[in-house]
Amino acid sequence: MNDTAAEIEAAGEAAGPGWQRTHPLAIVASGLRGLQQSILPIVAVMFGSRSMDNAAWIVPLFAGGIIAINLAVAWLTWRRVRYCVGANDIRVEKGLISRSARAVPYERIQDVSLEQKPIPRLLGLVEVRFETGAGGKDELQLAYVSKDEGERLRDVVRDLRDGVADGVAAGVADGGQDIATGAAGEAGPSGQSERSKQLFAMGPRRLLLLGLFEFSLIAIAVLGGAAQQLDFLLPFNLWDVGEWQHLVSGPGAWLMRLGWAAQIVGMAIAIAVLGVVGLGTGVLRTFLRDWDFRLDQTPKGFRRRRGLLTKTDVVMPAHRVQAITVGTGLLRRVWGWHSLSFVSLAQDAKSANHVVAPLAQLEEIAPIAEAAHFTLPAADADWHRPSRKYRLDKALMGAIPAALAGSAALVFIPSVLPGLALFGLAGFIIAQQHFLWLHERHALDARQIISRRGWLVPRLQIANRVKLHSVEIAQGPISRRRGYADLKFGLAGGSFAFHGLSIAEAQAMRAAVLDSIASVDFSRLPR
Repeated sequence: MNDTAAEIEAAGEAAGPGWQRTHPLAIVASGLRGLQQSILPIVAVMFGSRSMDNAAWIVPLFAGGIIAINLAVAWLTWRRVRYCVGANDIRVEKGLISRSARAVPYERIQDVSLEQKPIPRLLGLVEVRFETGAGGKDELQLAYVSKDEGERLRDVVRDLRDGVADGVAAGVADGGQDIATGAAGEAGPSGQSERSKQLFAMGPRRLLLLGLFEFSLIAIAVLGGAAQQLDFLLPFNLWDVGEWQHLVSGPGAWLMRLGWAAQIVGMAIAIAVLGVVGLGTGVLRTFLRDWDFRLDQTPKGFRRRRGLLTKTDVVMPAHRVQAITVGTGLLRRVWGWHSLSFVSLAQDAKSANHVVAPLAQLEEIAPIAEAAHFTLPAADADWHRPSRKYRLDKALMGAIPAALAGSAALVFIPSVLPGLALFGLAGFIIAQQHFLWLHERHALDARQIISRRGWLVPRLQIANRVKLHSVEIAQGPISRRRGYADLKFGLAGGSFAFHGLSIAEAQAMRAAVLDSIASVDFSRLPR
């Protein structure tokens, strides 16, 4: 459902010159969201009033009162929310009892994203998020406006931020509302006429495969938590071991009489059920999160859309992508599946990592990386390993305490099993550090720094040398005496480091990267 011209005009006049209100249907969306939080109290009243004579009217009266209160609060809240697109900033005023007014300058806005949760989506509404890079409560949110209005706001704010629409800023100061409408220009409110190129998409089959890889037992934990909170609804005490023993000795006694073989089969069936629940949970979460996953390259940047119930629409400008991360999993790597994430100044679900290809082959990832001005390492890349001393010291610091504890266990504990287990742990730590050293690599080319880390689950990280903020050589007491150091790179939105480099190599890499940073005048870079 979209705003009509009359609704927009009426809302603007009611809010004041240059000010606008959110969509009137936001009252319904906020009221229904508040009603969601009241379901448990209504259920509690329903069960608590079963023994009362007048229960037939208590529950409807209680539920009706809660609905009326939610709608009243939602209406009052809507009346107290207004926003204005100014010449230099966007302003939002809201608050029912405690009034707040925020003005965010356009230069501080990293990105503008749209989010549609199930109820607002049914009503054709979106929540607009103005991301400042500060995260958490410092982000500016506007809920709810129509989808067309949200996309128009996104285009207007981006144009004003990037200085594209020179006439827009002057016009906003004069009148405001009609300027914002014209800022969308020829692209229109939905941006459909913009030139775009699809870089990646996932259909149902790819989603199903991704869900199978994302095995999760979160459903077991949720059911356990719900059982603990709602155990008063069950006919017996769920956490009483004696009652479970009584149940097994009654109807389940036949299983105990079948012997150890049947018990093993029963355990196998229970494990299989847990596996099915884990796989089902992973598939369900994946379909809810990544349904209709699409990544497009537009003149504004990389546009990612996904979600079944909660739909998100995020645009990441290419110049704000600081680094890329190519990851995989223990099973995924067997079939060549990887994921690609952008490390960006903007935030995505309280994380600076934007997943732009959750499950893809390297030949699918390479074009996306090139569109973001990154290049995957070639087969003949000049890889370097960290210092042998670094991994040796790591192995000794982990293995020596385990070996000492194992020796003490052999002396003071009659059984040899704890001591042998601790010695086995020490051996595992040494082997682990050796394999990590074999598989850890770093490289430096003309434009990028590259890190490949991990043994069972390798991860490739690439950053642009020019976009780094600083380079630091860090040493601790042991590394100073042993002659190696960590090279830490200042990266907006993420972290990047080469560990265990020799001092000479660390100094040479730092000088090369600093030369790249100093060779660019950042004040003249295109925004």
